[in-house]
Amino acid sequence: MFYLVFLFHLDSRFRGNDSIYTWRLGERQNSMSRKEKPMKRSCLIKCALFIFFIAVSSYGQTEMENWPGFRGPFARGIAENSSPPAIWNIEDGDNILWKIEVPGLGFSSPVIWEDRIFLTTAISGLEDPELKVGLYGSVDPVEDETIHTWKVFCYNKKNGDLVWEKTACTGIPKVKRHPKSTHANPTVATNGKYVVAFFGSEGLYCYDLKGNLIWKKDLGILDSGFFIAPEAQWGFASSPVIYKDRVIVQCDVQENSFIAVFDINSGEEIWRKSRDEVPTWSTPTIHTFEGNTQIIVNGYKHIGGYDFENGMEIWKMSGGGDIPVPTPVVAHDLIFINSAHGKLSPVYAIKLSARGDISLNENTTSNQYVVWSIRKGGSYILTPLIYGEYLYNCRTNGSLRCFEAKTGKQVYKKSLKSAFSASAVAAGNKIYFSSENGKIFVIQSGPDFKLLAVNDLQDICMATPAISGNVIYFRAQNFLVAIGE
Repeated sequence: MFYLVFLFHLDSRFRGNDSIYTWRLGERQNSMSRKEKPMKRSCLIKCALFIFFIAVSSYGQTEMENWPGFRGPFARGIAENSSPPAIWNIEDGDNILWKIEVPGLGFSSPVIWEDRIFLTTAISGLEDPELKVGLYGSVDPVEDETIHTWKVFCYNKKNGDLVWEKTACTGIPKVKRHPKSTHANPTVATNGKYVVAFFGSEGLYCYDLKGNLIWKKDLGILDSGFFIAPEAQWGFASSPVIYKDRVIVQCDVQENSFIAVFDINSGEEIWRKSRDEVPTWSTPTIHTFEGNTQIIVNGYKHIGGYDFENGMEIWKMSGGGDIPVPTPVVAHDLIFINSAHGKLSPVYAIKLSARGDISLNENTTSNQYVVWSIRKGGSYILTPLIYGEYLYNCRTNGSLRCFEAKTGKQVYKKSLKSAFSASAVAAGNKIYFSSENGKIFVIQSGPDFKLLAVNDLQDICMATPAISGNVIYFRAQNFLVAIGE
């Protein structure tokens, strides 16, 4: 906008009378011939236009390279106009731009704004805190009552240097965690002015980009765990979302579940709505359709959409997996909801125009607002990826199914033969699936399955990666690494 104002100002100067030239540039300028003045005017305007377009181009490029929250812009998991490498070698250093150690345990994802990366962690008082990944069914939480430290890090995107670190809080965790979880699961969100970190029962924190604490909120005990066994505390995981100077949090817990919106500048609560819901771990999604913005949430009892401005319920449905984790994703004017565990593991494709209770009747797969669905085959933990015309749905056991996004027709089914918790991301017609044992499967997008490469991070990988420019950033258990050519 500054450059547009500058151009109009410049042009008005050259359209002025001779006295302006005399006052600004001296008597010699006023004596220029009428032929000379347009020539100089033209040259200066061309220069200004050149500067303007360079600035606009740079701004656009910067915006495209931002990855402001969980799975990037609007949780889609896609980096447009980017193309990270398909092959690298962590041991030999091939295509490894930098690699740094990260202390503590955290399954939060890296978030990127311009030349900064933001990340969280929780550091236990134990030298080797318990962490167990893989496919197993234990519900018992970790017994660790040592003093923990919750931190927010800011790194330089170009070289991995630490810019600043802040301790959000210290103390004994108010809620226990699952052995396959951490006390720093939620991914931060940023709008380029503020960084918001959520540590569940340990609070919600807002910093500026220099690391100054702007405000913090205590939202009480947020106990997430298996609702059938309340003693099985598993830890909080829903990430905050920033939209139009507001912070949205979804807090589905054992008691008093709610969704709330806060003013990002002050932390003031704008509205809060109670939810009749069991514990879930999904991050909400924001989408605007026909001028109306809604907050879309996953759930078991209450999947649905809320009006962004006032929290009024727009639509809802129930049913599906009883431990919902995947985040809703919007593409092709459809809302894709995924869940698993219990009797059902559905995938729903819902119209953005949905209103009221749209729950499916028993033994039906569609209705006025549900365009298509499958009853079994949805994902327990991973958020689906809609890339181009296709929906890629990977389950925790590595079963990958590809559907036509608009119709639900299955295109292929393959097994990646590994355990997965991190959600897929995509760029440059390549899709990256991060397995828990650190094997990164890179497949070609499209209706035919083509495995391009399998790269080994040589560390546990539970966090969804981030993409900026032609670089992909992985957060492993012990390090953060930038991979690019």
